[in-house]
Amino acid sequence: MFQMIRTGCLALAMLALHPSANAQGHELVPWPARKAIPALSVADLDGKVWRLPDLRGKAVLINFWASWCAPCQTEMPSLQTLAELYGPDKLVVLAVNFKESAPVVQRYRQRTGLALPVLLDPSGTLAREWGATVFPTTVLVAPDGRVRGTVRGELDWAGQPAGRLVDALFAPAGHATPPAGQ
Repeated sequence: MFQMIRTGCLALAMLALHPSANAQGHELVPWPARKAIPALSVADLDGKVWRLPDLRGKAVLINFWASWCAPCQTEMPSLQTLAELYGPDKLVVLAVNFKESAPVVQRYRQRTGLALPVLLDPSGTLAREWGATVFPTTVLVAPDGRVRGTVRGELDWAGQPAGRLVDALFAPAGHATPPAGQ
């Protein structure tokens, strides 16, 4: 029963995405019902350790990216804008870099002014465990700690369609989120 409600909420969130958003080349995929949520305990470039259980009560976007990935570069500023819009007490965006060294990622962060927490996945283990097979991939985690789905591919996270998708993370299971601005 709960799975049907959760799937219904995700379907409503997917309908909230405006058709033009799909032109960006992304796909919203529900989290498999029986798939366990992988552990996340990783230090960022500044040495702070991020653990998913510590973020309960906040929505979390886990974005898997690489500096060589053009869609990732295009998407990253909108993720930062989204994080600033919601604020750190409501939404945390974690940028998990795929298989690049700390110096390379640090140079990218300095060059672009990226202020999001940047975690390193030098072996690709995190990406594999979280199902990131294309880049960018963003995992959507509700404040209750449950994964609601995955966005594969580039999305304008500062746009209204993505905002409605994020707002749906805050809706109780079984309740639709009204369109933005209502």
